[in-house]
Amino acid sequence: MVRTYERQGDRVRYYSVERSAWEEIPVSLVDWEATRKAEEEASKLEAALAEKKREAESASIAEEVDVDASIEIGPGLFLPDGVGLFVLEGRILRPLAPVGAEVKLDKGRLITQILLPIPIMPSRHRVQLPGARADFRISTAQPEFYMRTEDAREPDLELIRAKVRGKTREIEQINTIALTGDKFEKRNAVSIERWQLARGVYRLTISQSLEPGEYVLAEITPGEGMNLGVWDFGVDVPAPPQPSPKKK
Repeated sequence: MVRTYERQGDRVRYYSVERSAWEEIPVSLVDWEATRKAEEEASKLEAALAEKKREAESASIAEEVDVDASIEIGPGLFLPDGVGLFVLEGRILRPLAPVGAEVKLDKGRLITQILLPIPIMPSRHRVQLPGARADFRISTAQPEFYMRTEDAREPDLELIRAKVRGKTREIEQINTIALTGDKFEKRNAVSIERWQLARGVYRLTISQSLEPGEYVLAEITPGEGMNLGVWDFGVDVPAPPQPSPKKK
C-alpha cells in the first residue's frame, strides 16, 4: 500500500506502508490510469467522511445547548427562558396560554342510536372549546411558533382549524363503533413543519397562508390521541383594499 508518491524524471519515488520505507520504481511500470481512479475514489471517500463528521458535530452542538438558555431567533430577538409556546408576528413574540378542551356526547347521534333495533351506528363525541372566538388574535396569515418542552421531549404538534358551532369551537370528532369499540378521530389539520433549534426547543412553520378563522395547536400522544390541553388563537387577516370607483 502506498501512502504518498512523487515523480522524479523517469523514476517514481513512493512510501511503502508495508515496509515503512521510501522506494523507487521506473515510471513505465506505473499504471497511471488506475492511479488516477484510485485518487478520485479516495477524494470522494474523504469528502463523504468529512460531511458525516460535520453533521455529527452539528447534532452534538444542538444536544449540548442548554434548554434553559435564551436562543436568538432573529437579529436581537431572543426566545424567553422557560417552557411554553410562543407565536412570532414580524418582530413581535408573544406567549400562548394553554386552555382546556372538553368532550361532549353528540346527543343527536345518541337519539338515532336509541331508535335503531341494534347499535350499529357509531356514537360520536365532540372535542370543543367554549366560546366562538379565541381571546388571542393574530393578524398575519403565516405566523411562526416556538416551543420549549419541560422534559426536552420532541412534541408531535398538530395545527387544527376549529369549526364554530354556535357558542363553541369544535376541534375534533371521535366516532366509536359500538360493536367493536374501535375509535376514529376526525380533525381539520393544517400542514406544519417542525425544526429543532436545541434540545427540547422547536420552531414550527406553516407552508400555506392561514385563512381567517379559529385555530388550535394540539399535542398528539401516540396510542392515546389528542391531549385536551391545547393552545387556541384566531386569525384576523385584513381584507384586501377595494379598488377605487372609476370616475365618470
